[in-house]
Amino acid sequence: MSEQETPTEPTGESTDEEHGDVSAKTDPLAAAPEESLLEVRDLDAGYGDLQILEDVDLDVGDGEYVTVVGPNGAGKSTVMKSVFGLTTYMGGTVVFDEEEIHGLRPEEIIYKGISYVPQNDNIFPTLSVQENLEMGAYILDEVPQDRLQDVYDRFPILEDRKSQKAGSMSGGQRQMVAMGRALMLDPDLLLLDEPSAGLAPDLVEEMFDRIDRINDDGTAILMVEQNAKEALRRCDRGYVLAQGQNGYVDTGDRLLADEEVRQQFLGG
Repeated sequence: MSEQETPTEPTGESTDEEHGDVSAKTDPLAAAPEESLLEVRDLDAGYGDLQILEDVDLDVGDGEYVTVVGPNGAGKSTVMKSVFGLTTYMGGTVVFDEEEIHGLRPEEIIYKGISYVPQNDNIFPTLSVQENLEMGAYILDEVPQDRLQDVYDRFPILEDRKSQKAGSMSGGQRQMVAMGRALMLDPDLLLLDEPSAGLAPDLVEEMFDRIDRINDDGTAILMVEQNAKEALRRCDRGYVLAQGQNGYVDTGDRLLADEEVRQQFLGG
């Protein structure tokens, strides 16, 4: 999907905002947790000279599960890539664990405790499953065998097929390889970009269940997801972006129940 597409801009604000009392539904700072593991403020970012994000605010608390949804071209994936240092930084701040990380390279950000699973090209297809997982620990002097076993315990089919070339596996299995590799460093925050994309419908719920369990074990999740309704049902808090700017923010349940959000972004 192109980040440059121009979606319909959200119309209307909450009644509280009209009366001068800005609700959490439209004010991302009001909805922020008391203590944030990841804090994004007034972020401007894009690609080269093309600005995609404008004054974006976003927070993820320690151990929290946060989802970013919105129409095609809203800037969802750009937010994710900006946190991981993969875009052109143009202004604002990105703070992780009380340390500014905007402007750092991805290889520096990994050391801070953030792992990223991109939507595409997220495995090494000619390497075996185990070689892919071991690549997830490339910044260490040696592969932590306890972490490797933890990944195999989480995804048993990967241990069964550890010698198989990753490129010959099904879409769902390749996604497990990608997530397993990202977990090899035991990150504090896992960034997931469209984890259900390309999966058969009967595998989508299983993939979400696996993400739930990763979060239940203490890893904070920031996820961009096309399957907005299912993602919002499961997350602690959701952000709706439109045209590279904050639109709505609230708990997943409240966003699903909001008439404007449903009509404009969730298909009614």
